Amino acid sequence: MAEESSTGSNAVWAIAFVVVVAIIAGLVYYSGILKTSPKKEVDIKVTTPAATPAPVQPANAAPAR
Repeated sequence: MAEESSTGSNAVWAIAFVVVVAIIAGLVYYSGILKTSPKKEVDIKVTTPAATPAPVQPANAAPAR
């Protein structure tokens, strides 16, 4: 009987170990410890042409229907 209860206990310990290792690996990965390359800064300058003014409607023009 001792072997049967220890098998279940071993399975629980194995699952707990995998969960703990996964949490530690996630913390290490997302904390940035593994990043070896420096951050690259990208300077983007966008120039657009000036907007053309809207055409002026003559004063005597009839409103559009």
